[in-house]
Amino acid sequence: MNENTLNSLGYPQIQKNVADCALSYLGKRYARELKPMVDAHLIQIRLEETAEAAALIRFGASIPLPSLDGMETIMDLLGTGYLFSERDFSHLAQFLRSCAQLMKYMEGKSGAAPTVSRYAASMILIEPLLSEIERCIHSGRIQDQASKELIRIRKKMTVNEERMKRKLDSLVSKHRSIMQEHVISQRGGRTVLSIKKEFRKQVKGSVLDESGSGQTVYIEPVELVSLQMELAALQAEESREEMRILGDLTSLTESYSREIALNTETVGVLDFLFAKAKYAATMDGCTVRVNTQGHISLQRARHPFMGSSMVPLDFAIGRTYSSLIITGPNTGGKTVALKTLGLLTLMMQSGLLIPVEEGGEMAVYNEVAVDIGDGQSLEQALSTFSAHIRNMIGILEQANPSTLVLIDEMASGTDPGEGVGLSIAMLEELHSRGATVVATTHFGEIKHFAAATPGFENARMEFDTVSLQPLYRLRIGEAGESYAYSIALKLGMPQRIIERSKSLSDQSISRDRILGFTSPPLETPVLTPDRAVTVSDSPVELSKRDKWKQPKDSLGLHKKTTTRESDSPAPAKTFRKGDRVYAAYLNQSGIVCDVEDSRGNIGVMLRGRKVKIHKKRLTLHISANELYPGDDYDLDIVLETKENRKKRKLMGRKHVEGLQIELPPEE
Repeated sequence: MNENTLNSLGYPQIQKNVADCALSYLGKRYARELKPMVDAHLIQIRLEETAEAAALIRFGASIPLPSLDGMETIMDLLGTGYLFSERDFSHLAQFLRSCAQLMKYMEGKSGAAPTVSRYAASMILIEPLLSEIERCIHSGRIQDQASKELIRIRKKMTVNEERMKRKLDSLVSKHRSIMQEHVISQRGGRTVLSIKKEFRKQVKGSVLDESGSGQTVYIEPVELVSLQMELAALQAEESREEMRILGDLTSLTESYSREIALNTETVGVLDFLFAKAKYAATMDGCTVRVNTQGHISLQRARHPFMGSSMVPLDFAIGRTYSSLIITGPNTGGKTVALKTLGLLTLMMQSGLLIPVEEGGEMAVYNEVAVDIGDGQSLEQALSTFSAHIRNMIGILEQANPSTLVLIDEMASGTDPGEGVGLSIAMLEELHSRGATVVATTHFGEIKHFAAATPGFENARMEFDTVSLQPLYRLRIGEAGESYAYSIALKLGMPQRIIERSKSLSDQSISRDRILGFTSPPLETPVLTPDRAVTVSDSPVELSKRDKWKQPKDSLGLHKKTTTRESDSPAPAKTFRKGDRVYAAYLNQSGIVCDVEDSRGNIGVMLRGRKVKIHKKRLTLHISANELYPGDDYDLDIVLETKENRKKRKLMGRKHVEGLQIELPPEE
């Protein structure tokens, strides 16, 4: 999966949360390395085993997972020639004992958790190694019985120490009056007496140290020298014998390195598995059925980071439609719905239970492509629109039937007209490639397109217009609104301004319909490069009939066809003002505003600009007779602004100083 997708949807936090539930270093490592899988069969197995582990935890079972304390060092140094210490072998012995307990426990759970118990069944008992470690080492110390030689040495050391003790008792009794303290001290590993400095010559021996004040000297009595030398020799023998024993244990351990590595890894996997189960328990996670047909059906889905604070989401896609357009007001939950679907998909494909109701179904995708957030970058000087386009180009490069595409706020960041057109073209392209698409938008043209196009469906986030509060409920099959008027009115905007706004909006829509600026689903005829069609022709039917006749660019997008590529030049015709015409090389329709001049050029109004186009490059779309009622219809209503019409009427009655008609720019 793309790293940008994982980061955008919050997947690293999921990895951290699972790692926090693990106990061992290996379990935490596996959690941090968790990644979505694309094999549906393997994903289903992982989901089932996680569900089994969650069931064991749910029924109060205390899983005797072995501790891996100290095992990381052992596994790193095993086979390197390193001599393991008594502490290392104590950790290893505890690990081997725990492995045996786990194997016995899981054997009894094979009926309730067959998949999980198979992990424990794959572990190996290493009794010979455990018995030898327990014979030689106890409580972090090498036992006397570890070897006959060690028994002999330690017996001699015991005899020597007993002789020293008797000699010291005699010396202390003899020199008690001149001792600074009636205790036995050690200096440099040698036993000494603390004698007052002024009496030091009364004790035969070597001064090994002096107190900081100089009032006490520490003397090794001559009577102890031979005994201490003998003891030092015995201690050296003991150390050599202990090293030999540890070396033998290390060699024995290395002979079982494969079995130890298998058991260690299995314990790490089980720890990771039960960490996933523990995390599922924190959010009431459930398993889902997995498919590769793009079918998603979820009830009461929740975002894992929001928990009970989120209104559960009911979501379905992939059967009668594969593209869903979600509309609704700002802060209404559209982006949360996108992120919830995206993150739950990544979690499911990672073998994690997800916070949904039992009986859900989810699709497996090779890629989850997202365009969420404005992506602006001061360093790269990218605008919101540029960031969207960059993301969309990346999405197009990987879009196919195994891609889930999530797009937030389509058509944002640029001119609404152009943004809507580009968005619809993108949706058509993604749909034609078989991708599953979920997108949010504010624009009515896009939801009209979705309503009229097979394979597309609208959805809305519910909104309470009385309380002005979003309800965060997704209702599929209905288009939403931005509720701008309701919100403005509720917040105190004067009613006359609201009514004027509605009037201006209605006039704009009416004029756009006449000039052909709206998208196909609106009630105006639509022209494709090959022929004129009506709204009853769906975009998918148009796509099948006309779209594939156009060449594609390197990204698979359809290029604009030119007259040379797709249309033979139409025979010269006479056009009149008010005719709606189509310019194939511009792929736009407009209204004739000026009749043919001496060069054959005709003035055409295209999106508020007056353009001169030669008549041979124009085809008649709808004649003025069909568009307007009666021959005496005032075309100035269409071609002139309201202000210019008022000025012309005033000029017709009288001369007004400084009054000018403002004409649209001509190209």
